[in-house]
Amino acid sequence: MTTYDHDVIAVGLGPFNLGLAALLEGVPELNAAVFEQREGFAWHPGLMLPDSEVQVPFLADLVTLADPTSPHSFLNYLHERGRLYRFYFHERLHLLRSEFDAYCRWVAERLPSIRFRHRVTAVEPLRDGGWSVTVQSPNGLATKTARHVVLGVGGVPFVPACGVPHLGTSVLHSGDYLTHRDQLRAARSVTVIGSGQSAAEVFCDLLEAMDPGGTQRLDWFTRSRGFLPMEYSKLGLEHFTPEYTSWFHGLSPERRDELRAGQDLLYKGISMETSARIYDALYARTVERDELPVQYRSTCEVVEVAPSDRGDACWCLRLRHRDEDTEFDHHTDAVVFATGYRDAPLPVPHPESLFALDAQGRPEIDLDYRVRLRDGRPSTLFVQNAELHTHGVGTPDLGLAAHRNAVIINGILGRERYAVRDRNVFQRFGSPDGTRAAGERAA
Repeated sequence: MTTYDHDVIAVGLGPFNLGLAALLEGVPELNAAVFEQREGFAWHPGLMLPDSEVQVPFLADLVTLADPTSPHSFLNYLHERGRLYRFYFHERLHLLRSEFDAYCRWVAERLPSIRFRHRVTAVEPLRDGGWSVTVQSPNGLATKTARHVVLGVGGVPFVPACGVPHLGTSVLHSGDYLTHRDQLRAARSVTVIGSGQSAAEVFCDLLEAMDPGGTQRLDWFTRSRGFLPMEYSKLGLEHFTPEYTSWFHGLSPERRDELRAGQDLLYKGISMETSARIYDALYARTVERDELPVQYRSTCEVVEVAPSDRGDACWCLRLRHRDEDTEFDHHTDAVVFATGYRDAPLPVPHPESLFALDAQGRPEIDLDYRVRLRDGRPSTLFVQNAELHTHGVGTPDLGLAAHRNAVIINGILGRERYAVRDRNVFQRFGSPDGTRAAGERAA
């Protein structure tokens, strides 16, 4: 029998693999290691604005929805920090983003399985079904072996191709906003591109900092159909459940893609609170001034970025109105692309020869988050937040993270260590006489 260095190696340390590491602490028979290239835990530090909140309730911490008794829960963090009564009287379900980050760092510091400053450069299969993991650390290059690997490498900032050559101090992704915040607030004009929560928070932060009687210009464009709120009704939230994930996974790839194309506002819209803050700031600043040097327009996509030939601006954006099919130029000193993230490349050489792929070239991922292997062998490779195309809108949601980790751990053990229930919400998905009833697990 092969002897491995670890039973489980997790690659990358965002909230999802941090939650996995926390739940694995409750499974002493598994020897786990988590490799992270950064020097410490940090969760979107470039957007850690003072008043920003996490968009899920505090029960969607790293562990509670899988194990409410875990010592790594947010409530235990408050208890050990002496903040439990303060949080009680705060009377908010949603955490400040800065406090969620502090909580995650507190958990990371308690877990001996986490290795910072360890960059995984390759994950390769072994003949017996395990994995070889190449790691670059301060001590040099090393190879570790594991029976199971969990990839949680996260996303990388996405900027439209026309903006990429100009990235720097005045053209940037919103993930770098705080680094350049003072410079942007002092600029003659700033343009925000995007329609989601990050774009709204950046726009709101710049708007609230504007001198009401000043001349600074602030603009906001999005290719989306409007500056629309995220779906946050109680019935709508039932899409972020194990039942919906199971039902969605059982559909054909073509049907899944068709469904997701119409579900952006389930997870990409603007919070009602941020939308209200923006409107209220505009209203207050126009009490004695009819118009502000502020505009926002939807259905406008950036098609070109070039240096401006005008003396009052650094950049010229060429935008196309998607409904009118017209183009216009917009001049500005700075551009913030709040255009989201794309999946980071998996550290697996030649994945096309290893993974089973769908017609779009995406890895086929089983309901229990295993990546299917091309040769049909049983897989011991799992993914975190790389399965939007197979598992649906709940994939990036913190509220399903503990469930996913419970499923992964149970799959590694071959038994149920953490309870995974088929019925969690009132809604049922699919038809009563469908080929697979809602809540029924796919094979």
